[in-house]
Amino acid sequence: MTKYLPLFPLGIVVFPGEKLNLHIFEPRYKQLIQESVANKSTFGIPSFLQNGIGEYGTELKVLRIEKKYDNGEMDIKTQAVGVFRVIRLDKQAPGRLYPGGEVEQLETDLAGDVLFRVEIEKLLRQLYEALHLNSLLMSLPQDFKSFDVAHHLGLSLEQEYLLLQCQSETDRQEMILQHLRAIVPVVHETERLKEKVKMNGHFKHLTPPAF
Repeated sequence: MTKYLPLFPLGIVVFPGEKLNLHIFEPRYKQLIQESVANKSTFGIPSFLQNGIGEYGTELKVLRIEKKYDNGEMDIKTQAVGVFRVIRLDKQAPGRLYPGGEVEQLETDLAGDVLFRVEIEKLLRQLYEALHLNSLLMSLPQDFKSFDVAHHLGLSLEQEYLLLQCQSETDRQEMILQHLRAIVPVVHETERLKEKVKMNGHFKHLTPPAF
């Protein structure tokens, strides 16, 4: 299914279900948000990567305007509701200041694999323990989705963008597992080396070998 959507390109990836706070200051995007609030309509954030607007993005709804400033700027709270692919991009929507485009709404499978989910949580805990960030590790529900943890894995913007494009939860889980299986041993080794470096110059209490 396709539709025309106001677009707000940003150098981020927003995942379905994610809540996003934005400060709106440019005249074109102030117009976009004002119309979205007045019409109770959605808008899209296509990811801006490598000096260009990506083909994929996320549709969002405005939850509320948190604060209005005297100069017309706004702090808003939004929530992502789905993923789209840009079919046609207009740098300026007809009769508007902001960009727009015809987009195809994509179905996003959320079923996933239970065993993959268990391994992701296990490796994620190992990663945070190795980084001494246990206090930052969130409490995950049993049926958590890949999108729930995607911003907490140390992925690059490009990797997050690849995850956004993937319509299968199982495929997203496999991508996350591949990343964690590669990075966790590296972090463990880095921490081991750090401890070894700290020991240099210290008095060592060593037991000689018996022979």
